Amino acid sequence: MDNQPRHHEEEDPDELEAQHFAHVIRTFREYETYHLSANNRRRKDFHRLPRKNQELLEQVGWKKRLEEIDEKIAANQAFLDLIVDHPDIFSHEDVDDDEHDHEPHGSHQHSHGHGPHSSHGSHSHSGRGGHSHAHGAHDDHGHSHEGRSKKKKEKPTDFDMDKLRSTMKQFVRDWSEQGKTERDLCYKPMMDALLDHFSDIPQDERLNIRVLVPGAGLARLAWEVSHLGFASQGNEFSHFMLLSSFFVLNRTEQINQHTLYPFIHSFSNVKSSSSITSPVSIPDVQPSDLPQPSDFSLVAGDFIEIYGVTDEDVRSGKVTDGKSSQEGQWNAVLTCFFIDTAKDIVEYLRIIHQVLVPGGIWVNLGPLLWHYENNTTGDVSIEASLDEVKELAKAIGFEISQEKTIPTTYTGVLDGMLRYEYQTEFWVATKKAPAS
Repeated sequence: MDNQPRHHEEEDPDELEAQHFAHVIRTFREYETYHLSANNRRRKDFHRLPRKNQELLEQVGWKKRLEEIDEKIAANQAFLDLIVDHPDIFSHEDVDDDEHDHEPHGSHQHSHGHGPHSSHGSHSHSGRGGHSHAHGAHDDHGHSHEGRSKKKKEKPTDFDMDKLRSTMKQFVRDWSEQGKTERDLCYKPMMDALLDHFSDIPQDERLNIRVLVPGAGLARLAWEVSHLGFASQGNEFSHFMLLSSFFVLNRTEQINQHTLYPFIHSFSNVKSSSSITSPVSIPDVQPSDLPQPSDFSLVAGDFIEIYGVTDEDVRSGKVTDGKSSQEGQWNAVLTCFFIDTAKDIVEYLRIIHQVLVPGGIWVNLGPLLWHYENNTTGDVSIEASLDEVKELAKAIGFEISQEKTIPTTYTGVLDGMLRYEYQTEFWVATKKAPAS
């Protein structure tokens, strides 16, 4: 009999996902506590200064601004509480509001819009890998919580709060009037390419054209595609993004219904103190304002696990969790700031090619900030140069056209003294028809 203790007992993947989701909910709910502490650090530093220096800072309004920041932190918490008010939408079980535990099951999809192609509010969840398209550090899945595993719940880390702050800035980019300039630089050329390629399709027949948007983030691009009349499906993995996109798409009833303060977290590179506390109202459009009928959905899960399913996988019984083949199911794929989230770029390219019908198009815009480069988690990371990515795409069966460079920021501070500008690459790639 083996009496040796088991130090590395394998945990159930569903349990690990439930733990991670619970930790994300906890991060939303502990935003105020964390950031009030950070603001109190500024107060302590203020009181360490010589009195004459304190008086000058008070004179210019610096100390008073700390009180205003406290108020804005509270306002942000009220907004974030609305997002996670009913996290059980992602589960078949209720969430314990005292413990904030959550156990998602099955595969996850929620749909938005009107008409026979929509199933507003239906949900399922799938996939436990992958990466959000938002540029930054990798998702952390190493959290644990008290539940069936009886593990101690961990407090949100600096990393978790950074992801939450990034999500708040994503609201600015995707759903505010202030984000329009950035959206127009990125989304407009992609939608123009889509409209140009399907210009022979009457507007009332666009619903027959299926468009996939991987790395959908807060889903504005996928929504815009649906607003044009196409059948649109976004795909996203990050729970931060999924909770937030569900909220804005399904729980907003009027334009500019909610106000947040996404720029209060740093005082660095600020031109005007008023810009720190400047409000941002969302959404700038009414998300329910879609053509009737419409076909708009957002699928949660890993891009490779969901869209890598082939006809052969289904025939052979390799797929046992209800996933269907995605082979040749899409007329267009739009990737915006997405392909550099790949661990294996070749696999991404193969799947994009595989899901398209012959003659279908892949429209890409983004940089190559490889998210897993120099990772410390042991994940595979293949970093290719731009010319290598294009050569790989051609070898897989794409013809690339309309190539151009588009300079753009990504969730940058609107009135800051420091701006990171990507020289993003845009192209339209057509899937070659098989040789007759």
